[in-house]
Amino acid sequence: MIMKYQFQTAQDLLKLTSKFHLPISEITKLYESERSGKSISTIRLKMKTTRDVMYEAVKKGIKSKRTTQWTHSGGDAHKLYQKLKSLGDMMGNKVTVRAMAYAMAVSEQNAMMGKIVAFPTAGGAGVIPGVLFSCAEHFHAGKRKLLRGLFTSSAVGMIIANGATLSAAKGGCQAEVGAAVAMASAGLTEMRSGTPEQCFDAAAIGLKSYLGLVCDPLGGLVEVPCIKRNAIGSMAAIGASDMAIAGIKSKVPFDQVVSAMNNIAKGMSPKVRETALGGLATTEIGNDIKRKLGLPIIKEK
Repeated sequence: MIMKYQFQTAQDLLKLTSKFHLPISEITKLYESERSGKSISTIRLKMKTTRDVMYEAVKKGIKSKRTTQWTHSGGDAHKLYQKLKSLGDMMGNKVTVRAMAYAMAVSEQNAMMGKIVAFPTAGGAGVIPGVLFSCAEHFHAGKRKLLRGLFTSSAVGMIIANGATLSAAKGGCQAEVGAAVAMASAGLTEMRSGTPEQCFDAAAIGLKSYLGLVCDPLGGLVEVPCIKRNAIGSMAAIGASDMAIAGIKSKVPFDQVVSAMNNIAKGMSPKVRETALGGLATTEIGNDIKRKLGLPIIKEK
């Protein structure tokens, strides 16, 4: 059987969008239908479920004032969301502040063992809903446009997984929050009617900014600094999309950025790959948390 819509790289995908005169989101649906043997309507329904679970996590997170079991996080999404009532002392606008609040909401729900979508991973799960939901509200976009953003985001995630990794244990936080930033950048750009080329320029700009980001969670918990990294990542994704829509191109093509990310991952010290053996995890506060958790203390020399 000849597979018409298969791709592994951005270059492959751009050729398909050009050949069939379709956006990334449509090629992604056709790819998944061809790969899985399922109908387009079934695939759309699955993504709708994904969207709905994301939205529930956002809604719960922005209302919650609870803290996690070890009280390292929780309630910050609610604080930030409340600032939307009066942005007088905020430098950001409604879109960016809301995106950060939504990203933190999902990440806090994850830390509290709530139901989220690991899109692309649990550690980076806040960026994409933060960006896409906030911007969809700004556009007054329908659910169809939001789905387009999610399908485009998923295509970028697949390319990163094929060319590098989505695992912080292998590649540090560049593989989780960094990947999420790239995915959100591209998804948002398609929602804004950007071209496939602009989507990948946005993804490249976003991912380049996160190359080398280490994974150094305090106590090995997906709370600090993970949650706030998701919030900051949402602003980075919006900025990357803005640049691409303005006509700014990435000098380094997306596939080469992914290759660079993979090379960096291979050379990254195991201490800063989700092991809690380096970086912020071995600061004074990091070691205090380890003591409370009964974990061995490691001091950086």
